[in-house]
Amino acid sequence: MQISVASGKGGTGKTLVATSLALSLRDKYDVQLLDCDVEEPDDSIFVRRDIVQRELVYVTNPSVDENLCSYCGKCAEICAYHAIAVIKNHILTFSNLCHGCGACAYLCPESAITEMNREIGVIETGMSGNLDFVQGMLTVGEAMATPVIDQVKKKADNDKVVIIDTPPGTSCPVVHSVKGSDFCLLVTEPTPFGLNDLALAVETVKKLGIQCGVIINRSSNNDPVIENYCNEEDIPVLMKIPLDTEIARLYSKGFTLAEGMPMWKEIFKSLFENIEEIKVERTGSIKR
Repeated sequence: MQISVASGKGGTGKTLVATSLALSLRDKYDVQLLDCDVEEPDDSIFVRRDIVQRELVYVTNPSVDENLCSYCGKCAEICAYHAIAVIKNHILTFSNLCHGCGACAYLCPESAITEMNREIGVIETGMSGNLDFVQGMLTVGEAMATPVIDQVKKKADNDKVVIIDTPPGTSCPVVHSVKGSDFCLLVTEPTPFGLNDLALAVETVKKLGIQCGVIINRSSNNDPVIENYCNEEDIPVLMKIPLDTEIARLYSKGFTLAEGMPMWKEIFKSLFENIEEIKVERTGSIKR
């Protein structure tokens, strides 16, 4: 089973939930944690992994031989992202805009364009005890996170319980991270801003056809702000994590709930069992 952990905004406690869930389940199941928040990966702070392998991630960019180029402009016409431009007898390429589709090279009538690899990030795999861990890191200054995220997800072991820590928000990197999951946990906070961004996340997940449930972090007497919305949308509130200075203190020291407060390990195990029950009720089957 693949469970993605997402949020409509940053700072809701998404990483706290993802790492706590992974560390709670590893005593009973074979678990893999994928950190797809490649612009700011920090799961490794909490799982304290040993890296055993590093792989570079590349995208292809066009390289133009102007000795062959006739400056016909067909390459610029086909590029949907304006990553290539022809100005009189000169051609310009913009690597940060290129999506590596290869159309310019394929359609060039003079065969003047070839595709060259450009490094944009790295994938690290390792172990934290018996927990399988994979993280992606986008090179500073690069604009496209999705190729790195896609490479991280290719490491998913479908024979294990896979926990995916996604980027915050509802943009393309989030869609690529969540897509293909069996269930999505949406972590939110009981504030008007939390509700607004939760609604955006719910809309995104529904369009992807993925079942979801909500976790309210920093739970307080303001919870009805979230609960009323969830009732209207028929979305289960699966867990509440209280507004507690001890939890914040542990988190600031790099400890998850599963490690710092052992009682939470059983709570996260129950969360996983609830997700399995929801999958059985709504689909009639379970893929673990």
